[in-house]
Amino acid sequence: MRPVWTALWLYVALLLGLDLVGPLAVGWASARAPIYVSSWAVRVSQGYREAERLARKFGFVNLGQIFPDGQYFHLRHRGVVQRSLTPHWGHRLRLKKDPKVQWFEQQTLRRRVKRSLAVPTDPWFSKQWYMNNEVWPDLNILQVWRQGLSGQGIVVSILDDGIEKDHPDLWANYDPLASYDFNDYDPDPQPRYSTSDENRHGTRCAGEVAAIANNRFCGTGVAYNARIGGVRMLDGTITDIIEAQSLSLQPQHIHIYSASWGPEDDGRTVDGPGILTREAFQRGVTKGRGGLGTLFIWASGNGGLHYDDCNCDGYTNSIHTLSVGSTTRQRHVPWYSEACASTLTTTYSSGIATDPQIVTTDLHHQCTDKHTGTSASAPLAAGMIALALEANPFLTWRDMQHLVVRASRQAQLQAEDWRTNGVGRQVSHHYGYGLLDAGLLVDLARTWLPTQPQKKCAVRVLHTPTPILPSMRVRKKVSACAGRANYIRSLEHVQVQLSLSYSRRGDLEISLTSPMGTRSTLVAIRPLDISGQGYNNWIFMSTHFWDEDPRGLWILGLENKGYYFNTGTLFRYTLLLYGTAEDMTARPTGPQVTSSACVQRDTEGLCQGMGSKARKRVVLPTRPAPPTVEQILEDVRGAPAEDPVFTALAPEDTPGPSGRPEDPEAQREQLYRQSQAYVAANQRLRQAGEELRRRREDLQRAGRELERAVGQAKQAVLPGAAAASSG
Repeated sequence: MRPVWTALWLYVALLLGLDLVGPLAVGWASARAPIYVSSWAVRVSQGYREAERLARKFGFVNLGQIFPDGQYFHLRHRGVVQRSLTPHWGHRLRLKKDPKVQWFEQQTLRRRVKRSLAVPTDPWFSKQWYMNNEVWPDLNILQVWRQGLSGQGIVVSILDDGIEKDHPDLWANYDPLASYDFNDYDPDPQPRYSTSDENRHGTRCAGEVAAIANNRFCGTGVAYNARIGGVRMLDGTITDIIEAQSLSLQPQHIHIYSASWGPEDDGRTVDGPGILTREAFQRGVTKGRGGLGTLFIWASGNGGLHYDDCNCDGYTNSIHTLSVGSTTRQRHVPWYSEACASTLTTTYSSGIATDPQIVTTDLHHQCTDKHTGTSASAPLAAGMIALALEANPFLTWRDMQHLVVRASRQAQLQAEDWRTNGVGRQVSHHYGYGLLDAGLLVDLARTWLPTQPQKKCAVRVLHTPTPILPSMRVRKKVSACAGRANYIRSLEHVQVQLSLSYSRRGDLEISLTSPMGTRSTLVAIRPLDISGQGYNNWIFMSTHFWDEDPRGLWILGLENKGYYFNTGTLFRYTLLLYGTAEDMTARPTGPQVTSSACVQRDTEGLCQGMGSKARKRVVLPTRPAPPTVEQILEDVRGAPAEDPVFTALAPEDTPGPSGRPEDPEAQREQLYRQSQAYVAANQRLRQAGEELRRRREDLQRAGRELERAVGQAKQAVLPGAAAASSG
C-alpha cells in the first residue's frame, strides 16, 4: 500500500502548489522530465498596453519585452511555484480564452552545459603556439596584424556565465552596451564567484577574442582592439526566454555573438532551441547589423567520448550558426570532438592532458594556459571573423559563411573521412572544410562581392508511413525549383526534416547523397542512445554540399548498425535546399579546385570519385591591369557628388537602426549597392597603393643608378685633376 499512499500524497501536494521539486530540479531535468517554472512567454499584437492589461487581469507581473518590436512579453506569476512537474492548467485556460493572446507558453527549465573540460586552473604559460608561428600551420593571425588589422570597431559578445569586466587584460576593451545579466536581470555581467571557480568559462572565452595587447600581462587576443561584452545567462535558471533575450541583445550594436554551450553532450540527448530562440536566430540574421545579419559563432560540442553527434544539437546544426570544431597541436582529432555534417570549420584546442592548451584570461585577475575543448575553438574563430569584418564591414552573415568555407584548409589534419565533394573541395565530418586561415579569410573578405539573396526550395519527398528496412534508400530526383523565383544553382545548407520511430534510436545511421556524388552522414550510430522515441520533425543539416548544383537524384540512406531485430517506421521526409541562383564556382576567389570531372560512377550514374587530373585543375583569377596614379587622381577630381564609390562611404548612408528604407527589398538592394561600391573603392585604393609602391621602387632604383653614375664620374675626373696638378 505504501506506493499508493506515496502517489496520493504527491498528487495532493501538487494540487496545493507545494514546491516539491526545487532541490531535485537539476536531477529531474536531466532525466528528461519537464520542469515548469513561474514564467510565461506571451504574444500580443497591441503592444505594451495590452500586455499590462493581461498581467493585471490574471495576476501576472510584466517583466517587459522579449524582442524590441513589442509583440512578445515575459510574464511571471508570483503565486505559482518556482518548480513544478506539471503545467499550471488554470492560467493556461485563462490565457487560451483571451482573444487578444495570439500565442503563449509556460517556460520550462532547459538543461545547458558549458563546452569546457574539467581541468585545473594553473598559472598561465606565455607562448600562444597556435598563432605565433611556433607550429605549422598556425592560424595565420600574424599576417593579418601586419596589415594593421586588430578588430578595431567590431563588437563581440560572449554568451556564457558572465565576464570579469575589470580584469587587467579585458577592462580597456570592455563594452557595457554589449553586456547584460539575464540571470539576475541587471546590467552587470560580473560572474558569481565560488570556491570551485565554476563560472570562469565566459571570462576565458572573452580573453581569447579581445585580451589587450602590449600591456605586459597574460596573452594577446586574436582581435585585441575589438570591443568585448559578456552576457551572464548560464548561471541560473535557463529558459527559452532567457536564451532568446541573450541572442537578441543590442542587435544593431553587437556584430558577433560567441557561444560555447548547448544541450548535454551525453550521446543520447536530442535537443535544440525553443520557439523564441529560433525566432531570435531568424531576427538576428534578417535584421541584425542594419540588415546585414548578426554572426552567431557556436562550439560544435564535446561529446566525442560518448560518441555524440552534433547534428542532434539544434544550435550547432542551425543554418544561422557557424559551427566550429577542434584539432590538436599535432593536428589530430581530440578525444572530446564530435563528428557531424554541420561543422563548417576548425581552429586549435588541445587533446590529451600533456598537450599544450589555450592561453587566456581567468577569474580573480589571473591568466591560464589550461583552456581547452571546443569552448576554446569557437572564440578563436570569432576573433578571426572580427578581423575579416574590420577589413570589410559590409559582409552579410551568408557572405561570412562563404568566406569561411573558402578560407579553411585541409592543412594535413588527421582524419580517415576526408572526402572531395562535387566541386572539388576537401571536407570532413570531424573538421568541416579544415583549419581556418585568418590571412586568407581577410584577403578574400577585402574583395568579396555580396552574395545574391538566399533561396529556399522545399521538396516533400515522403508523407506516407513506410517500414524502415535494415538497409534502405529513399530516392528523389529534384529540379531545385527550376523555372521559379526560388531556383537554386549553388547550394549552401541542406536540411533533412524527418519524423520516424525506431526501437533503438542510436542504432540508426542516416546519410544523404547529392546528385554530384557527395555522401554526408547526417547522424552516425550513438551507442548510448537507447531511446525508442525516434525523431519527431527533427531537422538534420549538412554543409558538405556547399556550391554544388542540386539538380538531380538525391538519396537518403537509413541503415541499422546495431541490434538485428530493430524496427521502425518512416512517417515524413522533407528535403530543404538553401542557396543562391548564382553559379558560385565561377567566382574568382583565388586558387581553388572547381572541376567536377568524374572518373568513377556507380550503377545509378552517381559520381563516386574525382580523378587526379580533375583534382589538379586550378582556376586562377584574371584581373585587369591596375590604373596609373594619374588616372586615379583624374577620376577623383572628376568624380560627381553622387559617385557611389564615395557616397557609399558617407556616414549618413551607413546601415543602422535609423534612416533606412522601410521596404525590406529596397533596403537589401541599397545594402547590395553599397557593398559593391565599397569593394570597388577598396580595390581601387589597393591598386593605387600598388602603383605608388612600384613608382617608389622605380624612383629608388633610378636614385641608385644616379649615385653609381656620379661615383663613376668622380673616379674618372679625380685622377685627371691629380695628374694636371702634379705636372
